[in-house]
Amino acid sequence: MLSGLVTALRTLTALPVPGRDAERFSSSLYWFPVVGLVIGGIVVLLARAGMGVGWPELAAVLALLGGLILTRGLHADGLADLADGFFGGRTREAALRIMKDPNVGSFGSLALIGVMLFKWICLLELARAEAYGMIAAGAVLSRTAQVLLAARMPYARSDGGTAMAFVEDAGWPHLLVASISGVVLLFVLLDWQLAPSLILLFGSVVALFFVGWLSHRKIGGITGDVLGACSELVEAAVWLLAALWLKGLFWAIA
Repeated sequence: MLSGLVTALRTLTALPVPGRDAERFSSSLYWFPVVGLVIGGIVVLLARAGMGVGWPELAAVLALLGGLILTRGLHADGLADLADGFFGGRTREAALRIMKDPNVGSFGSLALIGVMLFKWICLLELARAEAYGMIAAGAVLSRTAQVLLAARMPYARSDGGTAMAFVEDAGWPHLLVASISGVVLLFVLLDWQLAPSLILLFGSVVALFFVGWLSHRKIGGITGDVLGACSELVEAAVWLLAALWLKGLFWAIA
């Protein structure tokens, strides 16, 4: 069972992890929320380091860049490829072909700049409030969302791909275990506060369904790039709602 954790850590992070990979890559999906917690914990430590010198802007930059370096930019690359393929390809085949191209085009560049700037602004607000649990929650929910997509949507490429080994055997057991562990970790990180936990969970679900709907419409399924893009967009949505919660917007609406 721990071999699944090894594979999950090696897949989602650049951390040097000893041990053998899982025989079935899909078994690593059970551990995605836990790896999200590891990533979130490291990102939080970087944010705290920036706040330790009283510099919120530095804290947000360290958290953002730390997350990118820790994940080797894997999810950011998926976001860029998705934007290029979905908005640059008029047909399903064209979209898949563009997504496989290692070069980043105009749509991909714009998506990366926009989402990273957006995330930095949200992280700045969260760092100022020292809302470290909410920062970590974004990392947990974004990795949990990947499992839900992998378990409920087909793989889009008939010729295979890097994520096919994770998606082909994914099913309800992976979805249930990852969902339960992700929700439990969310509540723990937010000290069992019901209202903010439900709001962040709602944001992650909305972003997840948007990516799933768009992927179904454009390519009829998912790829590794879609999973990476889903992680980036869910994380951004969670951090946005967390920042809005801290600024009292939801209380103002109520």
